Amino acid sequence: MSDVGRDSVPPAPTLRHADPDNTIRILLATDNHIGYLERDPIRGQDSINTFKEILQLAVKHDVDFILLAGDLFHENRPSRDCLYQVIGLLRQYTMGDKPIQVELLSDPNEGKAESYEFPAINYEDPNLNVAIPVFSIHGNHDDPQGAGPEGALCALDVLSASGLINYMGKFDLPLSEADAQTAGIAIRPVLLRKGTTYLSLYGVGNVKDQRMHFELRSNRVRMYMPRNRDEWFNILLLHQNRVRHGPQESVPEGMFDDSVDLVVWGHEHDCRIVPEPVAGKPYYITQPGSSIATSLADGESIEKHVALLQIQGKEFEMKPIPLRTVRPFVLEDVVLSEAAEEEGFELNDQIAVSKFLKSRVNALIDQANKLWDDRNARATEDGDEPLPHMLPLVRLKVDTTGVSEMSNPIRFGQEFQGRIANPRDVLVFHRAKRTTRSSKVTIDQPELSIDDPELSITEKLSKVRMQTLVKEYLAAQELQLLGEAGMSDAIQMFVEKDDSHAIQTHVTAALRALMKGVQANGEVDEGDLDDVLVKVREQHETEYAERNRAGRTTKGKGKARDEESDNASVDSMLMEVDGGGSDADFDNDEDLDAPPPTKKAGSKRAAATKAPAKKAPAKGRGKKVVESEGEEVIDLDSIEDDDEEEPVPKPTKRTNRGAVLSQPAKKPPAKRGASSKAKDSTQSTLTFVQSGRASTRAAASRARGKMASTASTSTSCAITKSDGDPD
Repeated sequence: MSDVGRDSVPPAPTLRHADPDNTIRILLATDNHIGYLERDPIRGQDSINTFKEILQLAVKHDVDFILLAGDLFHENRPSRDCLYQVIGLLRQYTMGDKPIQVELLSDPNEGKAESYEFPAINYEDPNLNVAIPVFSIHGNHDDPQGAGPEGALCALDVLSASGLINYMGKFDLPLSEADAQTAGIAIRPVLLRKGTTYLSLYGVGNVKDQRMHFELRSNRVRMYMPRNRDEWFNILLLHQNRVRHGPQESVPEGMFDDSVDLVVWGHEHDCRIVPEPVAGKPYYITQPGSSIATSLADGESIEKHVALLQIQGKEFEMKPIPLRTVRPFVLEDVVLSEAAEEEGFELNDQIAVSKFLKSRVNALIDQANKLWDDRNARATEDGDEPLPHMLPLVRLKVDTTGVSEMSNPIRFGQEFQGRIANPRDVLVFHRAKRTTRSSKVTIDQPELSIDDPELSITEKLSKVRMQTLVKEYLAAQELQLLGEAGMSDAIQMFVEKDDSHAIQTHVTAALRALMKGVQANGEVDEGDLDDVLVKVREQHETEYAERNRAGRTTKGKGKARDEESDNASVDSMLMEVDGGGSDADFDNDEDLDAPPPTKKAGSKRAAATKAPAKKAPAKGRGKKVVESEGEEVIDLDSIEDDDEEEPVPKPTKRTNRGAVLSQPAKKPPAKRGASSKAKDSTQSTLTFVQSGRASTRAAASRARGKMASTASTSTSCAITKSDGDPD
């Protein structure tokens, strides 16, 4: 389907010619949060009751499988009672004799537990009788934790090993900074087929939004695509922030690959289940929202739904299904100062204020009860049995600006005990923020390079560079005290290096230097102060540029190369690779699974002398006055160089910058002029630099004689003799 055709489709796509034999039926849900408030006597069973309803809906609508987009559990370690009920419900509603009509085309062992032989997809296990498969990714509440023999585990791993769900979207995070710079996120799909409809499920469990944002912008999210990908309907499940909470604390909607047809977005609790098109992209986004209210916020008051998703070929249709077992939730905002004028009571009269607030809460209770009655009436018309009445959730947000004293909200809620489910927090008080300045400072909005209307979204994203945006933005401002270059570097340190004090440190240092520069001019008239400030600021900018010119030149060249590579890069997530032994036809790309080269050769050769093995390469680099410059690897089996290196740093006092900078933890130069006894005593106190030195004294003593005979220069021989050779 072309981009033009996809953009012209209405927000609610439909199947033009439905064929049951070629239509995949999926029940879609996210954020079940099973176990939320499980100790609450009123709301403790809400989450498990709603999850039971979801499973019953799957059986009622005869779906092929259930798809969950994270946060099945509310806690990372759910209670035994919680696990017991979930396992019981899954066994009751998803196991049975019903034949499964979706055929698995990908490798059933992809993602299986390494210690066991059973497949990752439960209905491929001949020992299990699965009627409705359940596919799920993890969210931020039930993500894998720990570092045991089986790696990081979560509650979904337990359910997967039990054969009740199919856990997807789990990948290992890098263990070091070096691995994080070379390893991206690789997503292998679950490939399914029903008749002529081919479906690929891509699951990405929750990771930190900063990392996901970085991986997407760096084109390091790779999707394993079948060769004939145009014939497949591709669904991407993820569990990340969709609402922007900071510069990199959310995932932009338009950063996914164009081959994706539908994005199922978990984590956000407000229900936006009707598919929404994305500007400039050919895919849709559906956000089912949570199945239970975990906070008394505006987004949670929207009616909760799951969806029946039907897919045929490259077309799909989504039917929202309201959840009946969710408590009705209503809320209202009240400004007391405005209400006092309308109702005619005094703000200082607490009895009158309390009476007004009680009347508003009673009105909200009536409204919630009416919602429940209407919901039951609709269910009765559809042939379902009415449910018993549930106590509603009510929240009244009161703006108390200008009110000196308010009553206790907990005591206020006791009057509604037995009428609402949350009497302790029915009221919440807040005040409007006071503004300290009457006028706002207007800031110039510059024309940035990424604002070019001729650039596509993909080109804009590839050109985004933090330092470029900061430089362009600061250039449009009229900075009177701070220099643009220094401020730009400070902001870059704040954003890229996560240095929370970078801006404050720079501003303090710049103002202090500016004051010294002004004071150096003696007494300055008020009329000449601006000229003096400009002169001093320009002088400081020149000095700052000279101090950082060398480093900035090298850094600028590196960034220019990065920008060229990013501009030349292709779509961020599209990779045609081998399916890993599956029946589906994949493109081959064996390099993706190959791990980055690691420097383990040195550790293998240093069999018994681990500590000297660390020291030998460092000393070899610092010994360029004796050895050849091309010698990068030193044989670590021999410790003959152990003590020869001790005196050598003396002539290197000429400061070989390359050697010094490559050895930040180098401490032995402090022992240059000491005797051998002094060396031995110093070695025992500096074990935190070169661990294990004290344990190799005997070997070092035996090696001194060999070193003296094989020394390559008279200087090193003289130093060895002056140190006192025990042999």
